[in-house]
Amino acid sequence: MSTIKNALDNVQQRIIQAAQHYHRDPHVIQLLAVSKTHPIEKIEEAIQWGQKCFGESYLQDALPKIQALQIYPDLEWHFIGAIQSNKTQAIAEHFSWVHSVANLKHAKRLNQQRPLSLPPLNICIQVNISQEAQKSGISLEDLSTLADEITDLSHLKLRGLMVLPAKQQDFLQQRIPFKKLRQAYESLQKNGLTLDTLSMGMTNDMEAAIAEGSTLVRVGTGIFGQRR
Repeated sequence: MSTIKNALDNVQQRIIQAAQHYHRDPHVIQLLAVSKTHPIEKIEEAIQWGQKCFGESYLQDALPKIQALQIYPDLEWHFIGAIQSNKTQAIAEHFSWVHSVANLKHAKRLNQQRPLSLPPLNICIQVNISQEAQKSGISLEDLSTLADEITDLSHLKLRGLMVLPAKQQDFLQQRIPFKKLRQAYESLQKNGLTLDTLSMGMTNDMEAAIAEGSTLVRVGTGIFGQRR
């Protein structure tokens, strides 16, 4: 039996159990397999067992995989890493989603560089909930302004918010930043923005994220094992 199949089944079961426990529909929670640093062979094995959506953080690692796996036309590639200005064109050309937009400069570059032959680039704004100096992300105070500015960019489609909170072992502590992001998300919706994606939760805190409304969990280690 494939270890990756077992891992995918285990993660899906965790999603279902958490959703049921918190009275949510498991079908609205998408699994993004974080394949960064993992070889093409592992990704292809996950594809064979039905996984379609993959997350990458490093362009030099991601682009050869995207090229090699074009034989699978229905794959969806999500860029989830920190954005550098000199990399925005490649991101705009090769990904369907970007989860890590944190300023207007990068949003404008992605908008200008998105090929007209492709649909609008799906965007999540990364919020630095824990206010960690070493992490990317916009502050909650500046979120509403950036969200409004992105909605004016015709080649981008603002879908929601993403967070990468400080690591916590305690379940209740894990829930706190996810709750803050959900409240910010709901506030934007009340202000008229059409959002449908809360990208939050990873291998070790996905249950807490699902409890607070996550619609997309980003799981790498739980599927592919430890990164190289």
